[in-house]
Amino acid sequence: GENQVVTNGMSNFKRDSGIANSALLVSVNPTDFKDNSPLAGMLFQDEIEERAYMAAGKNYFAPVATVGDFLNDTYKSKAFLIDPTYRPGVKICDFREILPNFVTEPLKRGLLHFDKKIKGFAAKDAPITGVESRSSAPLRILRDKESMQSLNTAGLYPIGEGAGYAGGIMSAAADGINAAMAYLKKFEG
Repeated sequence: GENQVVTNGMSNFKRDSGIANSALLVSVNPTDFKDNSPLAGMLFQDEIEERAYMAAGKNYFAPVATVGDFLNDTYKSKAFLIDPTYRPGVKICDFREILPNFVTEPLKRGLLHFDKKIKGFAAKDAPITGVESRSSAPLRILRDKESMQSLNTAGLYPIGEGAGYAGGIMSAAADGINAAMAYLKKFEG
């Protein structure tokens, strides 16, 4: 939206750019929001995206920091392992001005955890660019746990990211397979 910044990792179709990207996601629950309105998740998303816009200079640049600075809350480094690729540009920012503690702390733990499994994942001079706040819908269309049909519209199967049941391609695909299996159960003898 206007006066908001959202990022999304992207790979060229040939996957031959020489760099890789990954999204770091944190679960956010309704109890994390300021109020109980049905749109509280969207309001939270808007607030984060507006903070990103403000922190990066109100020019649609994206906030960036080195992983080392993010982990140590220092935000001083200007030398990156690779140049950030976000267009129109990036600005070094303190992510604590953008994201609440209940988001930054799990991100830090996740980076360190992945670095134990994939050495170099949390390389201190790797860029971390944000915010990627559109990985899943900020609301959830309710559905029956067994049939996976909408609670108020028979025959409608709310599935995947847009319905609030997935946070990426693989989890959306798995949700779609589960919904197809639930649909096929209607025809079992």
